[in-house]
Amino acid sequence: MIAIWGIVNVTPDSFSDGGAHFDPEAAIAHGRRLSADGATVLDVGGESTRPGSEPVGADEEIRRVEAVIAALAADGAVVSVDTYRAATAATAIAAGARIVNDVSGGLADPGILDVVAASDVEYAIGHWRGPSADMYAKAQYERIAREVAAELRERAEAALSAGIPAERIILDPGVGFAKAGQQNWELLRDLGEVTALGYRVLVGTSRKRFLETALGEAPSRERRDLATAVTSVLAARAGAHAVRVHDARATRDALAVAAAWEGVA
Repeated sequence: MIAIWGIVNVTPDSFSDGGAHFDPEAAIAHGRRLSADGATVLDVGGESTRPGSEPVGADEEIRRVEAVIAALAADGAVVSVDTYRAATAATAIAAGARIVNDVSGGLADPGILDVVAASDVEYAIGHWRGPSADMYAKAQYERIAREVAAELRERAEAALSAGIPAERIILDPGVGFAKAGQQNWELLRDLGEVTALGYRVLVGTSRKRFLETALGEAPSRERRDLATAVTSVLAARAGAHAVRVHDARATRDALAVAAAWEGVA
């Protein structure tokens, strides 16, 4: 079955949970709930990537995530660190993280490639065209899925050149990053352009703004979670290896129902 990455935001300004887990103890408890609800990876982030968000710097990011990662890893969870900074990645790996989830794919801080290469962790490469503050200005595409796949291929080649083996690379088409409204749906419809590259693919649609184009203006969190669960099933059918979600239980249940429908044990 497709892997479920549960989101643990250790931030005061996340677009989806607004600091509910900013306290380390609250973040650790939330991670444990996600594991109990079916998350197979816990993705811990210390900086919001919502549109217009401001960077916090490596020292603050590390302060937010280090203890949370260490505690969850000590529980036996597979922990990912959501960062684009080499210093944060190195600290997170030392604390027990097994995956570095870099939304910039090494473009924001090229040194992160060397950090990952020197370890044995996996590396998730996000499609990125610049910081959150101005990313929508770069949402210009002719054939979005084809262009996203080509840009991800370039970043995968950079990772390979840095010494990261192909089997440790995961590609994320970056739904919502430098993509507006219907562009995200077009990208998801043609996800095969990305899966055809031969790497595992991670899809993150959870609670994102583009879901409003299907649900109507300002849907509740519960409706966004339901929509996310549906996209998780569709992503699995399109060949995704993993989905990144806020509500692990809803996605786990949706995937289980789809598997029963298809007669998959």
